[in-house]
Amino acid sequence: MALDGCGLLCKYTLLMFNLIFALVGFVFLGLGLWLRFSDGTRVFYEFDDFSSTFNMAVTVLIITGLVMLIVVVFGVYSACNEKRCTLLTFSALVTILAGALVVFGVIANSRKQEIGFRIADFYYSIYSLCVANSDPVLAVTLTFIQKLLHCCGATGIPSLDFAKETCPDPDSFSDPFTMDACPGVIVDVFINKAPLVMGLFVGTGVILVVALVCSIVLLTLTKREQQEITARYNPLTGSYQTLQPILSCKSLVGWTSY
Repeated sequence: MALDGCGLLCKYTLLMFNLIFALVGFVFLGLGLWLRFSDGTRVFYEFDDFSSTFNMAVTVLIITGLVMLIVVVFGVYSACNEKRCTLLTFSALVTILAGALVVFGVIANSRKQEIGFRIADFYYSIYSLCVANSDPVLAVTLTFIQKLLHCCGATGIPSLDFAKETCPDPDSFSDPFTMDACPGVIVDVFINKAPLVMGLFVGTGVILVVALVCSIVLLTLTKREQQEITARYNPLTGSYQTLQPILSCKSLVGWTSY
């Protein structure tokens, strides 16, 4: 199907959306599988106190990664081949994700204290595993989290922390001696900086809406192409005219490109 500038913009926007989704999905799935099946994490499944929060977080990571990759498969195929069936499936999946995001956002806002403590517990589990096993994957994960939140381990004292190599570089004179402990920072983000968390949900929702709009535009263009091909059918000769339509987004509001 030949597309004009608007249609191509939607197509490449979907490809970029799916690229970002694929990267995040692989990170979630890879980290979840590593935490679930790594030799160093088996100890957390032997104690009920740890397994509840830790196992729940690992399960969420794995399921989220799988769902995102499934969406990517349909998204890339539909954007590249412009098939109505896969575009419809992709649109339905994105709509479901947007709805789930709204539900999770409401839950996160109404139970922010409980969720904050659970995520802090999950962080402490990863921290304990990294200290006990010197796992490079967990060290990279800790480094990313701590640089993002500008905190240092469970103690908040870079010079004494057991995983001080994962602490961020100091930004002030006092940072080499004391920083905020990460569990407290995580709880504070959910309790006292709820607008920041909601902004993350809203931003993700906007990205999903943009992807949904682009898929709907491509759906409309492919439908119009099918209608135009049907209109070019000659019942006397039993064949179609060979002129290929160039579909324009202007045609969506009543314009024709030829």
